[in-house]
Amino acid sequence: MSNAPRLTALDALHRSLGATMTDFAGWDMPLRYGSERDEHTAVRTKAGLFDLSHMGEITVTGPEAVKALDYALVGNMATIGVGRARYTMICQEDGGIVDDLIVYRLGESEYMVVANAGNAQVVLDAVTERAAGFDAEVRDDRDNYALIAIQGPESPGILKSVTDADLDGLKYYAGLPGTVAGVPALIARTGYTGEDGFELFVAPADAEKLWQALTEAGKDAGLVPCGLSCRDTLRLEAGMPLYGHELTTSLTPFDAGLGRVVKFEKEGDFVGRAALEAAAERAAAKAPRKLVGLIAEGRRVPRAGFAVVADGQMIGEVTSGAPSPTLGKPIAMAYVDAAHAAPGTSGVGVDIRGTHEPYEVVALPFYKRQK
Repeated sequence: MSNAPRLTALDALHRSLGATMTDFAGWDMPLRYGSERDEHTAVRTKAGLFDLSHMGEITVTGPEAVKALDYALVGNMATIGVGRARYTMICQEDGGIVDDLIVYRLGESEYMVVANAGNAQVVLDAVTERAAGFDAEVRDDRDNYALIAIQGPESPGILKSVTDADLDGLKYYAGLPGTVAGVPALIARTGYTGEDGFELFVAPADAEKLWQALTEAGKDAGLVPCGLSCRDTLRLEAGMPLYGHELTTSLTPFDAGLGRVVKFEKEGDFVGRAALEAAAERAAAKAPRKLVGLIAEGRRVPRAGFAVVADGQMIGEVTSGAPSPTLGKPIAMAYVDAAHAAPGTSGVGVDIRGTHEPYEVVALPFYKRQK
């Protein structure tokens, strides 16, 4: 077994564009092409193009596909309409978060589960094992899809110029099969940037043709290729959790303030139900640490794992931090004790190498696009 990183179908293209490549969850991925600040700003104001082919696609089909997924995941899959998608999670028996997922219902008895790259194998194994008692087939489709995202206010116009699919009728968290630039694609109105945009699932052999067509279609609208670095600052500004930072196996969805994704009212048992019911009761009785936003008063950037302090006491921990190109200041997400979680709470700092730097507590997200 070689430990060489996996390459996406667009690898040669990224290198021809001069991308700085990095290892991400075993994949060689573009970190940035030029300035990550310029890439970030392009997505906020115009449009950006991302290769997300490292994400893990798992297809579940069969007469009991919905029952298998209802048992395996915390959400209610039966209520997803055909052509719609839902954000959900897969948890351990003890309620800890294994991964956050998007599930697309492609047909009456066909679902596609999209997992984070670093968890794709774990999720595949768990779903396969949990579906064993049902009349359903779980298929590893990671090698059958490339995933290209176009995100930003100009993205609907750019995409319209290369497809006759009904984009106006495509709601947020919906997906429809169509043809983009002559390439068959699943067109989903989803994203991880806080902007309007689309994710296009295509055959790997078609990825380069599609990327080039979108690049050409978007050149007058300010579209630029974007790497993982600006994807992280975009999602951070939008208050979106990242697995391994805001979400881990040591937290339940209730600890993460995402208890709403757990649907106790659905039919039948599901993995983690008892532990999650207990977690819901604990959260109702005593607010767990709360996920909040922190905005720096100074210039120093907090990083994951740094202590959040007040009155000389540790009251929480930073989960993600970065300079915010949109706000022009360093920002962070952190879990803090409920007593210090209210927006506007003063006297809160982050311990950055022994110095308590002052931060303002704000409600998430830091950035919300004007609809």
